[in-house]
Amino acid sequence: MTTQTTSARPAAGPREGTPRRPPAPSTTKVGRPGFAWALPAAVFFTLFAIVPLIMVAVLSFMSWDGISPPEFVGTDNWSRLADDPVMLESVWLTLLLTALGVVLQTPLSILLGVWAAGYQRNRAVLSVVYFVPLLLSATAVSVLWRALLDPNFGIPASAGWLFGDGNLFGEQATAIGVLAFVSTWQFTPFHTLIYQGAARAVPQVLYQAAEIDGAGRYRQFFHITLPQLRTSMITSMILMTVGGLTTFETVLILTQGGPGTDTTISAYYMYDKAFKSFDYGTGSAIALALVVAATVVSLVVVRLSGYDKMRGSTEGVS
Repeated sequence: MTTQTTSARPAAGPREGTPRRPPAPSTTKVGRPGFAWALPAAVFFTLFAIVPLIMVAVLSFMSWDGISPPEFVGTDNWSRLADDPVMLESVWLTLLLTALGVVLQTPLSILLGVWAAGYQRNRAVLSVVYFVPLLLSATAVSVLWRALLDPNFGIPASAGWLFGDGNLFGEQATAIGVLAFVSTWQFTPFHTLIYQGAARAVPQVLYQAAEIDGAGRYRQFFHITLPQLRTSMITSMILMTVGGLTTFETVLILTQGGPGTDTTISAYYMYDKAFKSFDYGTGSAIALALVVAATVVSLVVVRLSGYDKMRGSTEGVS
């Protein structure tokens, strides 16, 4: 009986020296979303922002009382505004209130935001209480403070030693102070949230290295925390500036532009011209001027601060 011996063939595989084929590309691509994802937002923005802005720009060159057909008047609306002393005063008051908002809210927001980013005892409870004004609308806040500062029944009536005759809305200086205070009370929590998130994103290794070098808490704040908050600070200041230029409800409810026209800011003057005097052409010109001013100021802040050249350390999906 003969026995045949068969040698086992080696398992199939790539031969030595043969270059391996690259793996087949995956059918799923990871990249940035296409334009289709932004299409709904683009359509919404076009219908409710771009189109109304174009209509306001066209209306600023017309005379319209809201009833009769609009009549083209060229640059008459703009010429009247240039010679209107109330308009010039409103521009100055708008810039003043905007500057007061930035000066008052920025340091408070930074300090509260850095504090809220820590791990102090009862920090969460106190933060929630402090953020209550952020949950209220500007109208509700204005009505609240109008009642609290009422010269007959509010806080000034029972604290004459501090408020004098109690009528804080009777003089320009005190009325502007009330407007600045109410805006600061309402919007500081929002900017505090911005600084809180930015402060928590600061790498802890920087503070650990500073402690090793003997830096105290104050030096860490000024040499580590503040420089790391620069981007958030610019963003917050731009939001404060745009918000200050477009403030309306607070003035409408608290002072109604008074006494006289001492607190008539540009946004309120636009309302007065369009909806009280039925001069929609002039009101549209003021509105367009506010849009241009807010855009220019924002671009100037971005360019001077170098915000447009900043790059984050965490990159998005490539």
